[in-house]
Amino acid sequence: MLIKNLGRGVPYEPTYQAMAAFTEARGPDTPDELWVVEHPPTFTQGLAGKADHVLFNPEGPNHIPVVQTNRGGQVTYHGPGQVVAYPLVDLHRQGIYVKEYVFRLEQAIIKTLETFGVTGHRVGGAPGIYVKVDDPFGHSALTEPRDPRDPFRGLGKIAALGIKVSRHCTYHGVALNVAMDLSPYDRINPCGYAGMRTIDLASVGVQAAWDDVAAELARRLDSYLTP
Repeated sequence: MLIKNLGRGVPYEPTYQAMAAFTEARGPDTPDELWVVEHPPTFTQGLAGKADHVLFNPEGPNHIPVVQTNRGGQVTYHGPGQVVAYPLVDLHRQGIYVKEYVFRLEQAIIKTLETFGVTGHRVGGAPGIYVKVDDPFGHSALTEPRDPRDPFRGLGKIAALGIKVSRHCTYHGVALNVAMDLSPYDRINPCGYAGMRTIDLASVGVQAAWDDVAAELARRLDSYLTP
């Protein structure tokens, strides 16, 4: 897999367009790529996104754009201090299906967090990775079943996931929060969940450089997505 660090402060929309163009143009022998990037403040809305999950008027005096995309999922936020990784992978060539692909993405995030001493968790039916806010370094599993009235009680979402698959090839990807201004998440229902708490490594006491987290996430994704 060819890993490309696109850098920091790279606008979202041109990157989105480049991913789509790469996927449309690729053939059966095109090597897979992994793009790692940081975006300036941007809200993105998935195909299933509902307008009422955006808690402000996008036509008003808002300085953070809302971009409609063709990925799955609901609204989320990208901004400085977040590592975004876009695997451009041919699933057919790898011999895996979407469910396995999503599992591998989440596993790469969990292992990345583990490198920095943090324990990540999955929550059934809610893609992404979560951390116990009061015990981010503990190794106990989540208590199941969780209360359906408040399935995220005690948890903070540290990584979001949204993908698109076209002709067996993937784009969009994952976003891992490192050290961000988290206040923009208050302006949306993150991933469609009202009141969901969003956290980053800094808010659980881990001081990590963006470059270090980006390199580790890329390494983990490469290990899980290279046949």
